[in-house]
Amino acid sequence: MEIRQKITPFLWFDNNAEEAINFYIAVFEGSAVGDLARYGDAAPGKTGRLITGTFSLAGQQFMALNGGPMFKFNEAISLFVDCKDQEEVDYFWEKLSEGGEKSRCGWLKDKFGLSWQIVPDTLTKVLYGADREGSARAMQAMMKMDKLIVKDLQDAYDGK
Repeated sequence: MEIRQKITPFLWFDNNAEEAINFYIAVFEGSAVGDLARYGDAAPGKTGRLITGTFSLAGQQFMALNGGPMFKFNEAISLFVDCKDQEEVDYFWEKLSEGGEKSRCGWLKDKFGLSWQIVPDTLTKVLYGADREGSARAMQAMMKMDKLIVKDLQDAYDGK
């Protein structure tokens, strides 16, 4: 039985949706291109510029549109990448920020302007841990970071 995803993020690109799809599936293991609709698909033997395309990143379905320059991505929405350890944080931080812009507290914009949060699972543990003072220290440490550093977050929580 196929499980159908009820809600799919829909990403509006100017004219580089196919480039973005290919970039994202190269970054995330277990990802794939789905259906692609192109201008000129109706003509036999013709392929044109992408109109819309579906793709999955680590099991999450997305749809992309080459919609033109009217709308741009902004930080009002971001994609949260839950990382198991520092190695994953480092990998996604470097790959997704290539040609983009690194920011504070684990946030970055990729080369397409889409915002991402690259977050180790340790962050949830230290920010919402039983030690309220430790959580406050971890929050203060996080506020000073660009890329999140697992050891530094844990050390702050532990009072080291």
